[in-house]
Amino acid sequence: MTQATRVAIIGATGYSGIELVRLLQSHPQVQLTYLSSESYTGQAISEVYPHLAGRIGHALDGLDPAAVAARADVVFLGLPAGKSSELVPAFLAAGLRVIDMGGDFRLVDGAVHEQWYKKPAPPRHVQAEAVYGLSELWRDAVRQARFITNPGCYATSAILGLAPLLRHGLIDPASVIIDAKSGVSGAGRGVTLGVHFAEVNENFQAYKVNQHQHTPEIEQVLGQVAAQPLTVTFTTHLLPITRGILCTSYATLKAPVTAEALRTLYTGDYAGCPFVRTMPLGSFPATKQVQGSNYCDIGLAVDERTHRVTVISVIDNLVKGAAGQAIQNFNLMMGYGEGVGLDVSPLYP
Repeated sequence: MTQATRVAIIGATGYSGIELVRLLQSHPQVQLTYLSSESYTGQAISEVYPHLAGRIGHALDGLDPAAVAARADVVFLGLPAGKSSELVPAFLAAGLRVIDMGGDFRLVDGAVHEQWYKKPAPPRHVQAEAVYGLSELWRDAVRQARFITNPGCYATSAILGLAPLLRHGLIDPASVIIDAKSGVSGAGRGVTLGVHFAEVNENFQAYKVNQHQHTPEIEQVLGQVAAQPLTVTFTTHLLPITRGILCTSYATLKAPVTAEALRTLYTGDYAGCPFVRTMPLGSFPATKQVQGSNYCDIGLAVDERTHRVTVISVIDNLVKGAAGQAIQNFNLMMGYGEGVGLDVSPLYP
């Protein structure tokens, strides 16, 4: 057996970080050597998350970049916006491979980043090295990368749902509307009024209307796929569930096409993509059927009356939308099988 890769997780006690811990502790090619937490330094990780009792005995370290560089080969970052840009340059300079699950390096244009994230853009020379880690579109680039910027959760679901239509020029790019809904874990582990039980339970609401930071990311990537600038209408909603994203995307077809032809197109485009499943015609995915897994399930319909196509795509926001996708990228980057550590069936019910 080849020597295991030493892995550090910075921000190990956030929801995405602890999902990384859960999945990587069973990865046959990984040795977890450094788990950091600003809030729980010095505590055992099983004290913070009792479900890991008897599984992981690591104590949580504070953040010491020099110690990370000495004890790890690859570092995952699960930090709030603005934090990764302070750390990534030093990790790269120390020779580490880096996978950032935050949004600091996703946007190519620094001015666009500052407009949407309301924070200074990271150094452009560092951002220029970042490979956008959506392997279904850029697998070869991910394999060659030493620095991956992991896609956002909403962006992952929306882009995978729409990319084949734009790649083949089947829809009017100006007609794209994305109606997206997420479980509460997408807001992170911090306590705010908006995710208080009494506010979320038996409630359903839109938020960040025309202001969500994944909007320019979706436009940037879909514009690359379409080979032309693209602007979308993107509205996000909060569901009273813990996990899951469901995106319902609409677009106007340029010419008549059948649902059967579209399904054939999707299955062909995603052939060789082990975590994208195209539903049979007449069936549409639900968040439950991907929960706890790295799958993105896609359903398609054509409305002959309006000449529009409807695409429904679902993911688990903490797995395919964060930790699972990061591991998928890690596997490709390190030359392991793409699904190593991710070959788990969804949880149901």
